[in-house]
Amino acid sequence: MAWRRGTGAWGLALILVAGCAVGPDYTPPPAPAMPRLTNAPLPSETVAAATLGGAAQHLSEGEDVPGEWWTLFRSPQITALVRQALANNPGLLAAQASLAQAKQAARAGEGALLPALNVNGTGEAQQISLAALGLPPSAAASFGLPPNPQFQFYQATAGVSYTLDVFGGIRREIEALHAEADYQRESLEAAYLSLTTNLVAALLSEASLAAQIAATREIIAVFEQELHVTEQRFALGGVSRADVLQQQTSLASEVATLPPLQKQLEQTRDQIAVYLGGVPSQYGTPTIDLATLTLPGDLPVSLPSKIVEQRPDVREYAALLHEATAQVGVALANMLPTFTLNPSVGYEATSISQLFTPTGLVWTIAGSIGQPIFQGGALLARKRAAVANMQLAAAQYSNTLHIAFQNVADALVAIRRDAETLHAALDAERSADEDLKVTQEQFSFGAVPYLDVLQAQQSYRNAEIRLVIAQAARFTDTVALFAALGGGWWHRADIAADVAKCCGVLP
Repeated sequence: MAWRRGTGAWGLALILVAGCAVGPDYTPPPAPAMPRLTNAPLPSETVAAATLGGAAQHLSEGEDVPGEWWTLFRSPQITALVRQALANNPGLLAAQASLAQAKQAARAGEGALLPALNVNGTGEAQQISLAALGLPPSAAASFGLPPNPQFQFYQATAGVSYTLDVFGGIRREIEALHAEADYQRESLEAAYLSLTTNLVAALLSEASLAAQIAATREIIAVFEQELHVTEQRFALGGVSRADVLQQQTSLASEVATLPPLQKQLEQTRDQIAVYLGGVPSQYGTPTIDLATLTLPGDLPVSLPSKIVEQRPDVREYAALLHEATAQVGVALANMLPTFTLNPSVGYEATSISQLFTPTGLVWTIAGSIGQPIFQGGALLARKRAAVANMQLAAAQYSNTLHIAFQNVADALVAIRRDAETLHAALDAERSADEDLKVTQEQFSFGAVPYLDVLQAQQSYRNAEIRLVIAQAARFTDTVALFAALGGGWWHRADIAADVAKCCGVLP
């Protein structure tokens, strides 16, 4: 009776302890208390310039990011290409498969909390020799057996194996698996964000490079005219050979700027082809004209606390920190005793007809306790490694969060300052245009030589290139801000559908 009382008390203790799990509990890091994202207060809007991409942009703190932000550029071609990339990019398929694998691994891990039931059936027929028992063959007759007796044996058993999760090691392992699945989900969202922002940025870069190449070719044509005029004047004795060589050098220098631009354009188009899920040889989409785009006038600026919730990379590292925290509990549980129950029930008989009868019933109730005593310090080292990994994950999370805030601040600074750059570039382009008109008028009256006209044309074309670069920067800065704020994936129904589909929720 005393033994029964002790066993009952021990069992009650196990039930009570089973509600606990060793190791630290994960708590999401709190969002930093920051009044604003930039060092100086943000202006309510940027400066405006009366040119393409020169509209004033209004910065609204606390506003949300639209899910399909690329549609704000009002470009059917950009929208169509983004949809094509989302449908065909193999990187997204890989991210979806990784999430599905992690989800199924977590589901498989949950099975460790339940008893494992196994059913086995065996049948055996055997002929023996009495010589193996040290008896002569004639001894079989005294037992009423043939000289070489034959036996049959049948068995059917059902066994249960159940590990009691007394210290929560199994639950911590499952927690780590779910955290890994959370990480893969954030990675999928990051893949969507990276693909859309990189594709739109590449399309804008392609448009900018095409415009720069066109302007550079016009400058080269002007330089060729200058060289032609200089050579004519040299033939008439109006200039020296040094003047001709100087003009040839200027032309060659300008021509040398064209191949790098063409290289960038071709490589950008190759990258766009890959984003779209194809290969460079298959890409033949016409280049987007910057003049057809609309610069979004209202830009959201999320609060710092929202950025923590919105940025996929921040959420990725939060999931990694969660996983590392759970692994500390796993390492601690591995140092503590394990309790396993192994009951079984079955039937045994020498013929199938007698197998499932009361006389053939057999059963066992078994349990085991295991306690690691000495493993060369391996368990302690693994626990310390898990703690160090948790500290590493916490530092990586903090670093990622700081970089996220930097990205947003950099994007906001770029939007403000590049608006000022465009305003200045427009003034410079207009001044160069006015100078060209005045020089042409003076040339018509014979007041200046034709070389002055060509030089004024050169200055104007250079100002045009700087203006194109400044115009494109306004659009790419806007893309960078949407990316830094998280891209609005939480408003995207297609991401939710893909997550459900890849995890077996949808057919």
